Amino acid sequence: MDAIVKYVEPGSAAEEGGIEVGDKLLTVNGKKLKDIFDYKFYTSEELVLLEIEGTDGELYEIEIEKDPYEDLGIEFENSMLDNDRGCSNNCIFCFIDQLPPNMRETMYFKDDDTRLSFLTGNYVTLTNVGYNELSRLVKYKMSPINVSVHATDPELRCFMLGNKKAGDIVDKMKFLLDGGITLNAQIVLVPEVNDGDRLTETLNTLASLGEGLQSVSVVPIGLTKYREGLFKTRPFSAEESKCVIDTIHNLDRKHFAYAADEFYINAGLSFPEHEFYDGFPQLENGVGMCSLLKQEVCDYLEVNGENLTFYLNKKLSEKIFVHIATGRAAYGIIKELADRVSSLCDKLEVTVHPIRNDFFGETVTVSGLTTGQDIEAQLKGKFEEGAILLLPVNMLRAGEETFLDNYTVSGLEDSLKVDISIVEEPGRDFVRKIVSAGGKIDLSDFAEKGDLI
Repeated sequence: MDAIVKYVEPGSAAEEGGIEVGDKLLTVNGKKLKDIFDYKFYTSEELVLLEIEGTDGELYEIEIEKDPYEDLGIEFENSMLDNDRGCSNNCIFCFIDQLPPNMRETMYFKDDDTRLSFLTGNYVTLTNVGYNELSRLVKYKMSPINVSVHATDPELRCFMLGNKKAGDIVDKMKFLLDGGITLNAQIVLVPEVNDGDRLTETLNTLASLGEGLQSVSVVPIGLTKYREGLFKTRPFSAEESKCVIDTIHNLDRKHFAYAADEFYINAGLSFPEHEFYDGFPQLENGVGMCSLLKQEVCDYLEVNGENLTFYLNKKLSEKIFVHIATGRAAYGIIKELADRVSSLCDKLEVTVHPIRNDFFGETVTVSGLTTGQDIEAQLKGKFEEGAILLLPVNMLRAGEETFLDNYTVSGLEDSLKVDISIVEEPGRDFVRKIVSAGGKIDLSDFAEKGDLI
């Protein structure tokens, strides 16, 4: 294990203790570290003794006194302090198996690491961990853990995961719950495999595990055009999507299981009000995103709309052109909200473009899998002089300005001959990026009111 320091947070306990970038952490309180869990657990104490190997090879010790559970402020070159754990399954719904060739090598790595579940919210199957490792999670109180369930029937789960050892998921979840670990669960739904009565059985079994299992998301299988040699399946029909929603809404335990937004879109049904989602515990799984965006935009306009209208009519001397690119699934809600914003002022002209996913295939409709080359091909030549193009941040790799196909924002600007602005957050930023034409119009003197979501 190489725990080499990559970054020391300014003003942190680690900086005050004299730790520097390039130092290697050897032990904490005399204990060697297996991985990041050991580090988090051992450094949670008030008095921490660190054995360090400096960049010059010299060994020394640093004693740090801090608040209990205060983070030391260190980031390591290897965030796990250990090799990432790969997936031992052969799932019939695996999205990575459906990726096109010649993408970045890291895109093809299938992680199934409980440590990433705790640290970053990844969903894990628990098929590659035994009870010794589960006991370690309990000992270290690593909550919450997000679990990919898909089916609770042992035979069905083994089939879906392509792993004959995958049938004990309920027992493993009970072990963690009994140890005080909170869980969230995910079900990837495949038509005529784990839907219908099988879905009802799975949800009822999960509901019986108690309040420690906080939430369950039900998401449809993602299908690209690269499925040669893979399990034969298809998208959900509108009627099947409605049945999934009805199954979830008819559960005895409320505010527990949630259908992904795609099911509502596919069924042609309105999204539930934002209160239905009870704090949006499954937002990262595409559950409730449309409802939350609508609520935030409406709340912002209710408080600030009248003043914005007055401000814009005074500020704008000529028409401004704003374009928004989105996935085809979200087009309806984005168009509805963009029209509401543009109605504030007749000098605002907003056009929403639903981008067809030619890269992965037309069955992929979510914004987060939209590529730069598809935006380029479908929007070239469609912009007025001085126009702005808004893109949601989920089209880009986290912390980068790069699309999944390695196109960059700057490269797309040059190709399309349009300035691009990224909508970083829903709601407030969505409205303000439209009315300011991506920042071209200075809103610094606009008197914004209200406490916003």
